[in-house]
Amino acid sequence: MAIYTVHEPLPRKRETAADPLRFLFVRDGFYFWAFLLGPLWMLWRRLWLVTVLYLVFVVAVQIGLWAAGVSASIQYVVGILLALLLGFEAGSLRRWTLTQRGWKNLGVVVGDDVETAERRFFSAWVPAAAPGAAAPSPKPRVRAPNGISDVIGLFPEPGASR
Repeated sequence: MAIYTVHEPLPRKRETAADPLRFLFVRDGFYFWAFLLGPLWMLWRRLWLVTVLYLVFVVAVQIGLWAAGVSASIQYVVGILLALLLGFEAGSLRRWTLTQRGWKNLGVVVGDDVETAERRFFSAWVPAAAPGAAAPSPKPRVRAPNGISDVIGLFPEPGASR
């Protein structure tokens, strides 16, 4: 099962809250395409600053290795390791970019795929009340008739006699 973080964008003009259809679910885990085609994957995901920083870092490391006189095979291995690191951290880089753009992290949800995660999230999600709107009242607690309790185990119902 995969773990997803849920991100809410800033509301558009004339909106009090962002449309739930625009929410973004970012999977935590290894991104194969970020590993294989790192800069292209970052550009596709519109991670502009991350792309520039990654390219500057990779070029600096490769120049440093070349200046140190390291063999080409070691430079290749270091390049593969940097790509592997990018594959593992791609989700974190995407979350960081969303945070920098003002997106709000709404929580974490677990699901087999993104559709399952969306269903789980939206079935339990209660949108924040608009300013000036009354807060939803909690559900009243209904007691079972004749003192029958739904409690199973050794712990008594709160407020019941011992």
